[in-house]
Amino acid sequence: MEKRTVNPWKWQNERSYFQAVEVKNVESTLYCSGQAAIDTDGTSSNKDMKSQLEQAIANLEEVINSAGYECGGIVRLNVYTTSSEELWPYFPILQKWIAEHKIQQALTMLEVKGLFETLKVELEATVVK
Repeated sequence: MEKRTVNPWKWQNERSYFQAVEVKNVESTLYCSGQAAIDTDGTSSNKDMKSQLEQAIANLEEVINSAGYECGGIVRLNVYTTSSEELWPYFPILQKWIAEHKIQQALTMLEVKGLFETLKVELEATVVK
């Protein structure tokens, strides 16, 4: 697999993403459903944004690893949140995870009116190998 990132500007570098990611010679692609702070028994979290973000990251990582992929293969990450203002102070948690796994991804963050039940943040990824 070959990956090439495209950043015509420099401002996004501090936000831990690329404007575009080109991938060639891919063996396979994994499209992950949005992962949120839902326990293994299916219970939606009613905890704070920080706790929900940490659990959403852990759940996304679990799905990726269970499928036989690696987080470093993420090329697209969509973040859905019920409050950008509430999420933003915890964005460094996501940035640290991205750096730890050397993820090079295009990223979109959207504020939505609501998520399932009591959820505040959801992560959706496309992963290649």
